[in-house]
Amino acid sequence: MLTGALIAESLRVGTELDSVPLRVTKLSRIAVASATAAQPGEWTLLEFEAPDEDAGPLAAALSDCLAKKGGWYVDFHTADEVFVVFAGRVFRYARGDTEARAAAAEYGRSAGVPEAQLDWAE
Repeated sequence: MLTGALIAESLRVGTELDSVPLRVTKLSRIAVASATAAQPGEWTLLEFEAPDEDAGPLAAALSDCLAKKGGWYVDFHTADEVFVVFAGRVFRYARGDTEARAAAAEYGRSAGVPEAQLDWAE
């Protein structure tokens, strides 16, 4: 099973994610010290899982749903791969590939993600 986390506030208003079924494993609200001016200071986190075979379609669907402004992304991983999804851009790489991780992080910086938030799990 793939596992990941989605920040509810990162979704564009009017979008729906209904093409890939997700199982929510945890729902929580947190205060975020590293929030940018374009992000709220409190986030709703939805931790989820789905079958590994849904990884590609899920990444594509999330890429279509995320807000383009605000420095948002979603990350999830399978046993072998990491997915880092931005609005209109998906990074998919083997776990432990430091060059691919660095490329995703560099893109995140260019999209407005603060350094403190470039902390996705491998």
